[in-house]
Amino acid sequence: MIGLASAGLLLSIGRIAGVSGILANAIGAVPGLWRWAFLAGLVASPLWAPLVGAPYAIAHYQGGPFFLVAAGLLVGIGTQLGNGCTSGHGVCGIANFSLRSLVAAVTFMIAAMITVAFVRHVLPVFTGL
Repeated sequence: MIGLASAGLLLSIGRIAGVSGILANAIGAVPGLWRWAFLAGLVASPLWAPLVGAPYAIAHYQGGPFFLVAAGLLVGIGTQLGNGCTSGHGVCGIANFSLRSLVAAVTFMIAAMITVAFVRHVLPVFTGL
């Protein structure tokens, strides 16, 4: 569905479906109602999933509010440093054979693996989580 939505956006209005850029431009008052419609669809899609037979997505988060806020801030900082997010680089950029997007997506994946290893194996030793 992500690939289909990305292709649809590119083919219909010639825009890359990079969520961080869409959000930044929507908040920054760049004209384009399509940005708000795209973001509303992202938020509403889990609610519509049961209508097509998919189960509700249930998050099993156990870290507490501090880690949730820290994760959100780190993702925001990362999208600024990487000039885009996983949807822009990983889905659209790699599909367009962008070397910069390939490097960014590999970097995202390595950072994710290190983070999971740290949170699952190192952090519990020191915090008792």
